[in-house]
Amino acid sequence: MNKKVVYLHGFASSSQSEKALLTSAFFARNYRHIDYAALDLPYEPIAALALIKQHIGTRRDVALIGSSLGGFLATCIAEQLACRACLINPAVAPHTVLNKHLGRYYHPVLQQHFDVTPAQINQLKQLMPAQLQQPQNYLLLLQSGDEVLDYRLALDYYQGAEIKLSEGGDHSYVGYAAQLETIANFCQLA
Repeated sequence: MNKKVVYLHGFASSSQSEKALLTSAFFARNYRHIDYAALDLPYEPIAALALIKQHIGTRRDVALIGSSLGGFLATCIAEQLACRACLINPAVAPHTVLNKHLGRYYHPVLQQHFDVTPAQINQLKQLMPAQLQQPQNYLLLLQSGDEVLDYRLALDYYQGAEIKLSEGGDHSYVGYAAQLETIANFCQLA
């Protein structure tokens, strides 16, 4: 059975985001033998994790790619499965960031409203692993110019991981396409 790779988008994003589409095209072009999927995640953290687990099933030969809040969710799953995860400007302690964004929002791609509630913030706080059990299972792609998340939090939390920090950039990760082969290699797809 082929390895499974799952892409997890960030907050208020979707499988139709630029990074998700670049990743999907890259895997379709270069790794057709890989069981690849980019999921559209629910906004409730517990529901998002349940969908990811349902999609993975009983598989253990999994690698995750997570961007921003998707990086947080990938961390939660990777800690449970002891699998590899590539994280792009991941959210660390996302409850502290999203706590400032309570309210109702509209997602133009998915064409639906969603709410950020105190209950979701509490879920995120409860879900955050206190400490990584196998930091060597993580590849972090960070840019110091991230205007949404403080990259230094990731440097501290993911100590022991393989970290590629580039100066400048932004939260979307400027030059992401050039990192896709590095991500594939870290996922051990050969």
